[in-house]
Amino acid sequence: ISPVPPYSREQPIFTTRAHVFQIDPSTKKNWVPASKQAVTVSYFYDSTRNSYRIISVDGAKVIINSTITPNMTFTKTSQKFGQWADSRANTVFGLGFPSEQQLTKFAEKFQEVKEAAKLARDRSQEKIETSSNHSQESGRETPSSTRASSVNGTDDEKASHGGPAETHLKSENDKLKIALAQSSSNVKKWETELQTLRESNARLTTALQESAASIEHWKKQFSACKEENDQLRSKIEELEEQCNEINKEKERNAQLSRRLQELETELQDKELELEELRKQGEIIPQLMSECESVSQQLQDAENKNKDLEEKVRTLRTEVEESKHRQTNLKTELKNFLDVLDGKIDELHDFRQGLSKLGIDN
Repeated sequence: ISPVPPYSREQPIFTTRAHVFQIDPSTKKNWVPASKQAVTVSYFYDSTRNSYRIISVDGAKVIINSTITPNMTFTKTSQKFGQWADSRANTVFGLGFPSEQQLTKFAEKFQEVKEAAKLARDRSQEKIETSSNHSQESGRETPSSTRASSVNGTDDEKASHGGPAETHLKSENDKLKIALAQSSSNVKKWETELQTLRESNARLTTALQESAASIEHWKKQFSACKEENDQLRSKIEELEEQCNEINKEKERNAQLSRRLQELETELQDKELELEELRKQGEIIPQLMSECESVSQQLQDAENKNKDLEEKVRTLRTEVEESKHRQTNLKTELKNFLDVLDGKIDELHDFRQGLSKLGIDN
């Protein structure tokens, strides 16, 4: 059922769109969404009653029907959110706006309507007081007219009015009753407004406490996020250091690989040199046999030519030096082979260590 009948004189004076919330009646702390999406929220003015209402309808459901009174207060709790307490509906309404400008316009309109409602209430009180004064004045005039009619009237009129004293007492009693009724209604009215103010202050205090608790909660979450961020940064730094160490290890492995290739190249060169030396070693027996034949020829030709004998001695000396060099060369070759075998063993162990390191990585 629409809160604004088609025959009503209420007219919209301001309209906006916002997300509507209501305070949770059980906890009085959490907000419960009253609409799944942004809905139309309007101010309506009733010219017959001289009153203002905030009305919002989501489909066929009325989610806001709040009559604005001078005691209400609209509070901005954030840049895009505001709230007000309605004691008659026994709830607190909250509105979330798309922008801060729309919230500001709604708050300004709320204050304007609140002032208009206050002015209308003051005018109605003035009318009540004026009508009360007029009734009192008419009550005062009635006894005198009654007395005049009693004095100048007939005996039947005197009997019907019951005398001037009784009429005066009755009039005074009526005035006292009217004044007492007005006083009672004013007392009840002010008590109601006082209770409304107390409830509004209590709700505002609760909302302020909720806001403070929410701020503390977000501060704690911010501190936790900051600590987690610091931990993640330290972890990233550790991982970067580990990556640097891994890169250094890769560089060392690359250097060792290059060194290994260089050693393999040197080993091949040494093997070639050794092969050449072996070939030269195979030539030495032939040279020795030739030397023996030459010695025999020299011995046969000693008498013929001393020069040849000298040459033979020279050749013998050279042969001896060649033998000595050969012996030294064999010794050096043996030592080199021993060293080369040790290097090969070391290279083999080193290659196994590199393979194991690669598997571990």
